[in-house]
Amino acid sequence: MNIISIIPARMGSSRFPGKPMADILGMPMIGHVYKRVKMSKLLSEVYVATCDEEIYNYVESIGGKAVMTSDCHERCSDRCAEAMLKIEQDENIKVDIMIMVQGDEPLTFPQMIDEAVEPMLQDKSIKITNLVADLNTVEEFENPNEVKVAMDKNNNALYFSREPIPSRKKGVLDVPMKKQVCVIPFTRDFLLEYNEMEPTPLEIIESVDMMRILENGGKVKMIDTEYETKAVDTKEDLEKVVKIMKDDELFESYI
Repeated sequence: MNIISIIPARMGSSRFPGKPMADILGMPMIGHVYKRVKMSKLLSEVYVATCDEEIYNYVESIGGKAVMTSDCHERCSDRCAEAMLKIEQDENIKVDIMIMVQGDEPLTFPQMIDEAVEPMLQDKSIKITNLVADLNTVEEFENPNEVKVAMDKNNNALYFSREPIPSRKKGVLDVPMKKQVCVIPFTRDFLLEYNEMEPTPLEIIESVDMMRILENGGKVKMIDTEYETKAVDTKEDLEKVVKIMKDDELFESYI
């Protein structure tokens, strides 16, 4: 089975311009993500999809594979769909599963790739999964940079939001505080199906790719992970990641 990972990255982040090339202990953030994802033994290959020459040239300089994409994509998953088709054409291959790993997740562990894709290998009816993890504090729960998710009894997503869901406003304070972790496998055909769907109202309101699937009646299977990661959305997040990385168990193996 041909399983690849594509890491979407662009310099034009509204909250933190240039963040893929932000330095973390001597290496740009995108380098950390690439090196760590590359450690997964399930993957045939890893690519970075970008619309910026600076990112493209850096990835190529460290021996990685990069794909230039349009600068018009609003959603990371759309960028990955374009990149996957280019990869298939250029390398004369067919992908079975594409795993999207966000370029601002420098603490990703390769085992998270395995966790996310394993249910799809066991159950061919599953077209997409997302990792999900606990939020440890109310401050994180209320942070709009963290995408929260509410799930049904079968661990399928009911709704994604940057608001704190479920609500703590009605007096029930002990609610499940869960966040989406952006390690997201798609089957090849479902990624293309997704890419053909028009952006949906709640997807645009929440600025969450997965809402496009839910609004069209699809299912997103959520898979629990105990690995603690930290996405970089702001410069303050970057400072926190730098501190965590100093004690990270993988860091010394690839720096």
